[in-house]
Amino acid sequence: MINSKMYELGTKKSTIRTIFEFGRKRAMEVGEDNIFDFSLGNPNVPTPKFVKDAIVDILETLPPSKVHGYTVAPGNPRVREILAKSLSDKFSTNLEGKNLFLTAGAAAAITISFKALAEDQDEFVTFAPYFPEYKVFVESVGAKLIVIPAQTSDWQIDFDKFESSLNSHTKAVIINSPNNPSGAIYSRETLEKLAEILKKKSSEFGHPIFIISDEPYREIAYDLEVPYVPQIYSDTLVCYSYSKSFSLPGERIGYIIVPDEIADFEKIYGAIAGAARVLTHVNAPSLWQLVIARCAGKPSDISTYERNGKILYEGLISAGFECVKPQGAFYLFPKALESDDEAFCERAKKFDLLLVPGKDFGCPGYFRAAYCIKTETIERSIPKFKLLAEEYLK
Repeated sequence: MINSKMYELGTKKSTIRTIFEFGRKRAMEVGEDNIFDFSLGNPNVPTPKFVKDAIVDILETLPPSKVHGYTVAPGNPRVREILAKSLSDKFSTNLEGKNLFLTAGAAAAITISFKALAEDQDEFVTFAPYFPEYKVFVESVGAKLIVIPAQTSDWQIDFDKFESSLNSHTKAVIINSPNNPSGAIYSRETLEKLAEILKKKSSEFGHPIFIISDEPYREIAYDLEVPYVPQIYSDTLVCYSYSKSFSLPGERIGYIIVPDEIADFEKIYGAIAGAARVLTHVNAPSLWQLVIARCAGKPSDISTYERNGKILYEGLISAGFECVKPQGAFYLFPKALESDDEAFCERAKKFDLLLVPGKDFGCPGYFRAAYCIKTETIERSIPKFKLLAEEYLK
């Protein structure tokens, strides 16, 4: 009568959402200030004033048909040209409007890219820890997700395990840097080694293996370079969102970069347009296309995230946790104090600490803490983490 797979996806909530909803109920019992909710990556830094100013000016000065009407499917041509110029200036490349396809956020960009590339028996490879929705998105287009176990010492890539996983069915490799949930940034050395292997294997298998670079956290990086991947490996699609950099997660606006150098540019771009059509994409929200054009190249304020990450990291280390220092995004991914990360996160609820088990990210034995919350809340959470750690010393 119905698609059972769709029913399962629609009725089984993600662990992150389940924890978040538990927190809302618990807050009604003990008070909002007594809940330390690290579950959801919902930016707490206010949307920049220049975004608000752009919205007001657009609404007050442009005809409604220009603001709210349809655009062509890839996006307003003028907007794409402005964004391409801004990106070219930033990354010293030669992008044009034709290299961008505007989307309703990064999730749409990623799913469209998967749909555009996937053929029968294709496999997409990613690295633990990884964003859990990758599995849902990949399987929704009839492909298979292959997960490479984590290199927990630094969250870079275990290249021996990676290379042995590649075969003639490998269509693409999904990377996410800065990473959700680890906060790690892939170094240029890591990306160059990845490119070297993919070039070799593409030649061996007789077809390109693409990189899909998922980059919603690109601007949230702490004193480290986030390399522009197409300059290292030409067969790369870049999927971007303004959700995190401008604190706009609910507005759903982003893009796909399809560089000229990618294998068979015209076919790839055409397949992206076709995939968007099949996935009911008409056009990215028209107002937000105009807004991001006004805000192109303007800086993100990451000082709060950098401060929060430092406070939480130092607090957890002082409490006896093992954790790699954050490099970007707004997550920490410490080692749990027992092998069963789900049991650990349940125990943390005793102290009203809401944490996400690492198992959901393909990395059992760890947990994610999203520090895009009030700095004061993080400061008050440190004694709670110390009490939790003491539970394991009894």
